[in-house]
Amino acid sequence: QVHLVESGGGLVQPGGSLRLSCVASGNVGNIDAMGWYRQAPGRQREVAAAISRDGTQNHAGTVKGRFIISRDFAKNSIYLQMNNLKPEDTAVYYCNVGGSIFHPGPLWGQGIQVTVSS
Repeated sequence: QVHLVESGGGLVQPGGSLRLSCVASGNVGNIDAMGWYRQAPGRQREVAAAISRDGTQNHAGTVKGRFIISRDFAKNSIYLQMNNLKPEDTAVYYCNVGGSIFHPGPLWGQGIQVTVSS
């Protein structure tokens, strides 16, 4: 069984930055894709950014050029550097593993709140 723990969320002003971290523990095996999804109130969960084992990435169009996803295999971790944050980035962000860079897998973290507001 794989356990995901997210950290790094919080409140930030528009234009600010945050860095999310997700650590996978347990039977991580050869996990392929890991990603960050987000869900704003009243909206469906959507991919923010995802990265495969070979480094191929997928980003939502609304975050391209602002969000950077990276992966540390030694630590079974992924990170999401979020720059130039906008109020519309406000959402609960979830770490996900076990799927592809375009579709989520069955394993989700508990979610972490990111609020962008002045």
